[in-house]
Amino acid sequence: MKQLFSLILAFVPVMYFANVYGQGKTIGLIAHRGGVVDSSFTENGLPALKEAARQGYKMIETDMRVTADGVLIANHDADFNRFYGDPRKVTETTWADAHKLTSKLDGNHPMLLEDVFRFCAENKMAVMLDNKIVGLDSALFSGLNAMLDRYHLRETALMIGTDESTGYFTGKVRLSCSRKQLEENKQKPGYRPDHYYLFERPASLTREDVAWARENGIRVVAAANKFHYRKSADMMADAKKDCERMLAYGVTEFQIDSEFRQFLRK
Repeated sequence: MKQLFSLILAFVPVMYFANVYGQGKTIGLIAHRGGVVDSSFTENGLPALKEAARQGYKMIETDMRVTADGVLIANHDADFNRFYGDPRKVTETTWADAHKLTSKLDGNHPMLLEDVFRFCAENKMAVMLDNKIVGLDSALFSGLNAMLDRYHLRETALMIGTDESTGYFTGKVRLSCSRKQLEENKQKPGYRPDHYYLFERPASLTREDVAWARENGIRVVAAANKFHYRKSADMMADAKKDCERMLAYGVTEFQIDSEFRQFLRK
C-alpha cells in the first residue's frame, strides 16, 4: 500500500508545483538556486524565496553545504565571494561569522537550511536539495532527514546526490539519476522506482528516454539552467528550443532559472 501511495504521488505534480500550462498539460516548475534569482536577488536568499512564492512556484531547488562548526546552510558556491565579497570557504567559516555577511545585491544574509525549510513549509512549497557536502557524514545526514520530517517535506523532497551519499539516502529521499544509472539500479535488490527520478539537461534527454521512464514508473525532471548555455551564441533562443522540445516529448517537470519560465507557459 505504501508503494502504491508513493507511485500515486509521483504522478500528481499539481499538488505541489506551479500551475502553468504547456500543450494543455500542467507543468511543474522548480525554482533553481533557491528561488527567483536574477540581477536583483541573491541565490539561496530570503528575497529570492519570497519572490518565488509570490510568483506561484511550489517547489524550490536549494544548495546544501555545512559550515566549520557543523551547521547546514544554503549556499551554492564553495565560498562566499560571489555575492558576499568574502573569499573564505563555507567549510572554513563558522555559522556565527557566515551569518554576519551581507549580499551586495539585496542585503541578504546567508540562510540556515532549516530557515529555508521553514519558509517552504509555511508557503506550501516542496524542496529539491543539491547536496554539495563532500563525503559521507551519517550523523549530519540523519539530522537533515529529521529536519525534513519536522517540516513535513521529506515525502515530496527530491535530491541531487553525491556518489558518497547515494547509499545512505536511497529509500530516504528521492534521488536524481541518469538513465544509465536507473538501468543499473533496476538490477539491484530492493529497487523501487519511487526511490529515484530521471534528471537530465535537454541536450542529454531523448524522446525515447522519457517514454522509457514513463513505462517504468519513473518521474522525469528536465533541467534548463543558464549554466548549460554558457557557450551559446543566443542563450534565450537555444533555451526556448530546448523547452519546446521537452514539452513535445511529454516532459511535465522542469528545474529552471527564472528567465526561462516564459518558455513554459502557453
